[in-house]
Amino acid sequence: MSHLLHQRAAHLTRRQLFGRTAVGVGAAALGTLLNKSLPAAATTTNHGGLPGLPHFAPKAKRVIYLFQNGAPTHVDLFDYKPKLAEWHGKQIPDSVVGGKRFSTMTGGQTLRPVLKEITQFRQHGESGAWVSSFLPKTAAISDDLCFIKSMHTEAVNHAPAITFLLTGSEMAGRPSMGAWMTYGLGSSSENLPAFVVMTSRDKEASCGQIFYDFYWGSGFLASKYQGVKFRGSGDPVLYLSNPDGVSRETRRGILDDIAQLNELNLQDFGDPEIATRIAQYEMAYQMQASVPELTDLASEPKSVLERYGPDVQRRGSFAYNCLMARRLAERGVQFIQLMHAGWDQHRNLSTQLKIQCQDTDAPSAALVRDLKERGMLDDTLVIWGGEFGRTPFLQGKIEDTQRWGRDHHPYTFSIWMAGGGIQAGKTYGASDEFGFNAVEDRVHVHDLQATVLHLLGIDHQRLTYRFQGRDFRLTDVFGRVLNDIIV
Repeated sequence: MSHLLHQRAAHLTRRQLFGRTAVGVGAAALGTLLNKSLPAAATTTNHGGLPGLPHFAPKAKRVIYLFQNGAPTHVDLFDYKPKLAEWHGKQIPDSVVGGKRFSTMTGGQTLRPVLKEITQFRQHGESGAWVSSFLPKTAAISDDLCFIKSMHTEAVNHAPAITFLLTGSEMAGRPSMGAWMTYGLGSSSENLPAFVVMTSRDKEASCGQIFYDFYWGSGFLASKYQGVKFRGSGDPVLYLSNPDGVSRETRRGILDDIAQLNELNLQDFGDPEIATRIAQYEMAYQMQASVPELTDLASEPKSVLERYGPDVQRRGSFAYNCLMARRLAERGVQFIQLMHAGWDQHRNLSTQLKIQCQDTDAPSAALVRDLKERGMLDDTLVIWGGEFGRTPFLQGKIEDTQRWGRDHHPYTFSIWMAGGGIQAGKTYGASDEFGFNAVEDRVHVHDLQATVLHLLGIDHQRLTYRFQGRDFRLTDVFGRVLNDIIV
């Protein structure tokens, strides 16, 4: 190995020499300035996170985000509005719509007949939560949930709205929520990533939503903070397996040699991406042993598998991913982001909504029950919801019952949360009598983000990163913690 290092030094170019010298001097000066400004208590590290974090005692150690791409229809699932049945087929009042903008699919539609709920609602549990008949398993755990019925956002199309909810900006390029958490708190697992992502979609492929990598990206943070995607087919993680003929011992030796070369580059240039490369090579080696154990369901009792539904053994399904989420959480993964597409019912609400609920209801409820039975729900925050809601009025014609649908609706929508310091059996906020506008205890996307960080022990105003002359944060320039829903 030593002769390779000598060869490398001998081939050092004049440009590289000046570059390294400049970077080295600048880094040294910067380090001196930073060290002078840091308090003595901030010299300790937190499993690779920032000094001084968490800012206060956290209520949650981990987050499992069950993101429902395409936007579930709040007025058919959680936000019961008898007014819709009363006004069914009639033009929604202009005083309610108030010049609001919609997607191009109904933006020019002059007739906007109110569409009644296509499901049946009933109150459940001691909390009396209203839940659709299409979600019986979720209804059964309603006393463990906190329903927020006054969410509202700013974007009217999927990708900007999802990007806004997950990164704090409608434009791609900002760090995602999981990346911010990993950047601030570091990792508590040595053989699995701190931030894992899994995707799934409805079997009928009725929804054309695309899973963009920036939904779990690190933006301007070092790439080691981005989510690691576990695939639904083939190797769970690309390039994890050794090539044919390469033993684990040989791989260990190769990685050790590469790490030494990368360490030299890191010392010369201080580029955080070199540190990322070193860490990711080592993580991949550790995952060669941890991932097969993670994905082996032989130890799961039959009763648990049945709870997640018939799709639980089909890799890549939402049910399988929910079970994997619990197993990842048990093994120290701190941010688990499941993204399931299939909720974009513009023309097939009458048929596809029920199918979508059948695919997602049991796994979502099973995950909450599973965590609770294992004593993990108290410090695991579970979030279920999409990027916006669906219009209380019909997209299309009222007489064309087979093609009933609802357009995108950012002005109010519903999500639910459980565990991790959230009050159970609570309904927070309300929309108007048509389910059109959030009118009581309105919750903006930045409020939700601020609350998630708060539950993790992070002050959302203090977790910042300077980039291009500005201090950025997940919540941009506003956002409030929803103290009324916190235990």
